[in-house]
Amino acid sequence: MASTSYTHPLLSSPLYSSKLSRKLYRSPVCLLSRNDKSKPVNSLSNAAMATVLLSTMAQPALADDLAPQQVPPPSPSVQVETAKPTTPSNPFVQNLLTAPRPQASDLPEGSQWRYSEFLNAVKKGKVERVRFSKDGGMLQLTAVDGRRATVVVPNDPDLIDILAMNGVDISVSEGEGGNGLLNFLGNLLFPILTFAGVFLLFRRAQGGPGGGPGGLGGPMDFGRSKSKFQEVPETGVTFADVAGADQAKLELQEVVDFLKNPDKYTALGAKIPKGCLLVGPPGTGKTLLARAVAGEAGVPFFSCAASEFVELFVGVGASRVRDLFEKAKSKAPCIVFIDEIDAVGRQRGAGLGGGNDEREQTINQLLTEMDGFSGNSGVIVLAATNRPDVLDSALLRPGRFDRQVTVDRPDVAGRVRILEVHSRGKALAKDVDFEKIARRTPGFTGADLQNLMNEAAILAARRDLKEISKDEISDALERIIAGPEKKNAVVSEEKKKLVAYHEAGHALVGALMPEYDPVAKISIIPRGQAGGLTFFAPSEERLESGLYSRSYLENQMAVALGGRVAEEVIFGEDNVTTGASNDFMQVSRVARQMVERFGFSKKIGQVAIGGPGGNPFLGQQMSSQKDYSMATADIVDAEVRELVERAYARAKQIMNTHIDILHKLAQLLIEKETVDGEEFMSLFIDGKAELFVA
Repeated sequence: MASTSYTHPLLSSPLYSSKLSRKLYRSPVCLLSRNDKSKPVNSLSNAAMATVLLSTMAQPALADDLAPQQVPPPSPSVQVETAKPTTPSNPFVQNLLTAPRPQASDLPEGSQWRYSEFLNAVKKGKVERVRFSKDGGMLQLTAVDGRRATVVVPNDPDLIDILAMNGVDISVSEGEGGNGLLNFLGNLLFPILTFAGVFLLFRRAQGGPGGGPGGLGGPMDFGRSKSKFQEVPETGVTFADVAGADQAKLELQEVVDFLKNPDKYTALGAKIPKGCLLVGPPGTGKTLLARAVAGEAGVPFFSCAASEFVELFVGVGASRVRDLFEKAKSKAPCIVFIDEIDAVGRQRGAGLGGGNDEREQTINQLLTEMDGFSGNSGVIVLAATNRPDVLDSALLRPGRFDRQVTVDRPDVAGRVRILEVHSRGKALAKDVDFEKIARRTPGFTGADLQNLMNEAAILAARRDLKEISKDEISDALERIIAGPEKKNAVVSEEKKKLVAYHEAGHALVGALMPEYDPVAKISIIPRGQAGGLTFFAPSEERLESGLYSRSYLENQMAVALGGRVAEEVIFGEDNVTTGASNDFMQVSRVARQMVERFGFSKKIGQVAIGGPGGNPFLGQQMSSQKDYSMATADIVDAEVRELVERAYARAKQIMNTHIDILHKLAQLLIEKETVDGEEFMSLFIDGKAELFVA
């Protein structure tokens, strides 16, 4: 009967993917046919070779197969064909069949054999048949004396060949009856095992049994601190690299000196501060100062961020705080630096909708470690934050953070030194004057100045220059303040003229107002959302003190209204644009603050009304709460309107008086697009303009 192509069901089963099953199919002992009447598929096979029974049933059936005197019937989808008892033509096979069967001797004892013992028995001809489990990880053997044993099978690719060459019958276990029991046990045990795993995970997270060093936690040890430790700090930063924060450096140098020369202070009865809190706006160099302290002190240094204590699992933050201070105490005297401590140090029990239990546990543990029952000798805690107003009062008391070091924005001299630090390694032209740059950057922090010099270097490289000139620094400054230039913006001549008169109006009123900031630069080049800009150089003294007179605020409102007034005077009231919308917002805000907060209204008097509202934990004032009557609100509105109308009248008076200078300045802006302060002042000198007198 002619053989036909046939695909065994096992070829599509998971069993065929294993190395064992592939080996079985390639072995010459594997005889698969379509039915009992067909001839063997492999003509080289002989009756003396092993019989293969293949199945796709579940693995747990091996337990049933191991029972004595139970031989499962062959699968109905697989027919095993044996050749007729004829004399084989192969001499090797003929000798193998006619050789006498060896007697069982020296067989291992017990029902569990080692793999090496099993191979020796096979090679000596003492194993008649083997039955593999479905996954190939275990087999059951039948010895020549009828005994049965199990063997754990390693990943040995030559095992099938060894069995075939020694005439061992090979089969794979069937297991139909065990599936139901397995599924039942799996459904029953899965939730129990899942609960046990989650429980162990939480125990490890809280630093419980198995979560410590050498325990079961291992790499999932959440309860341990993630702080970075340096036995000999090599930050590459010293106090010489910190500029513009002289007072903060002085206070921190005392801490470093205390660590280096403790006898100098203890002889006078002084105790080392337990904590120093660095407070200041973002970018002022708080973290840089901490790195300088680490580089100068030369004692073990731990650094971490407060956000590293916050974790999904309850108790992890407190556990990490404990672990951090245990490490620090073992290395005392040492320094622990916690950056952005407001992440865990916020006031307890004052959050929206109740406090966060995990965060409060963390801060409670931190308070205890810094100054608790057991004490904390030899560990100095440095912390940095730009939100000291939200910190818990218990964290700020003496004994925990003994010192609060304010790291404020640098003054002119400080900005000069910072510019010198950040200009190291940069090719600067001879026309660069750090003094002028510092005066044009009031309120800039160290990070802002570093960004300024970097942007200037990028602009110089973009322009294929070998040096950084003052023009690149000036352009970089304008880019940071107002955004990049829109060089390809399509601007009509009419719009260009309108913007020129608008900016000229701002500059004209600002230059003629007494005791107001001088004009530094005027530009009608579009930047960001602005069609033009007028730069003023604010007074350093006024900026640092934060004290503004009533006359200055009134002048500020008049300058802000100068652009709209210029549009009305030149183009008429019907042709004004929306370009003054931001100016109106500034004027309204200043006027309302003068009435409600600064006491500059005679009708309201020296009373602060309309206090700030909103939740302090949201980072800024969200709204202004009205705490006065409707009658008082009418008075406030009338006073605000009066201040604004007065500022508008002053701006219009200046515009009509010096209309010639306005035309000259606008024409110059249309031609050059940018006018600096010196060129602008020359127009006033030529026009013999005089300051405005109220």
